[in-house]
Amino acid sequence: MIDTHCHLDLYPNPTQTASEAQNAGVFSILVTNLPSAFDAAHPHVKQFKKIRLALGLHPLVATSHTDVELQRFKALVAQTSFIGEVGLDFSREGVATKTRQIESFRFVLKCLQGPKFVTVHSRQAEAAVLDLVEKEYQRPIVFHWYTGTQKNLLAALQRGHFFSINPAMILSPKGRAIIERIPPDRALTESDGPFVKIGQRNAVPSDVALVETALANIWQTDQLSARRIVASNFERLIEPLRTDGAKS
Repeated sequence: MIDTHCHLDLYPNPTQTASEAQNAGVFSILVTNLPSAFDAAHPHVKQFKKIRLALGLHPLVATSHTDVELQRFKALVAQTSFIGEVGLDFSREGVATKTRQIESFRFVLKCLQGPKFVTVHSRQAEAAVLDLVEKEYQRPIVFHWYTGTQKNLLAALQRGHFFSINPAMILSPKGRAIIERIPPDRALTESDGPFVKIGQRNAVPSDVALVETALANIWQTDQLSARRIVASNFERLIEPLRTDGAKS
């Protein structure tokens, strides 16, 4: 199983959650919100063979995108093949920092020399994300928890991008409509825990199994086949990282 987007550092007991994920056989990408969070998590991740730490600059903490954090991002970017969570958020929650977010996301993309696995937040800013990526990076990215229009989804597919699907999406009529438009060869799985809830509890990395089951139903196959498709998609994305000699 593969969890391409999880905030392991934000669980009440991150080490326990990480251990449970690894014991369940889940390969997890631990996204961070700031370079300082990446630094804080780094010593704790080394013990886990199936967890990779991603370098982030989250749009909803744009007021914390200080020069110190930006320069630390630039200094750290060569140390990891995984970037996230980065992107833009023009929803009511984030629109007040729109200009700052655009500056930060452009900075992030300009820092990415060579291929990376990039998981991107794009709420109500999908067209702007596509435009900046087209101008500054020109490589496939992963749209995490996509909630945008069908038009922008099609544009993203035409440009070679991927989409990571979480348990909240499979429970939402809008989410399922989006999932049904994503070709199997562009789909990935994520938990987005602890932000996604399953009943009264926080989603955990092993909950990507629920997504696999939903995808299997949509694709008219079995769960193991769905898992293999997702794994193949993930391998296609990270293969250039290996050949480029990037850090993992």
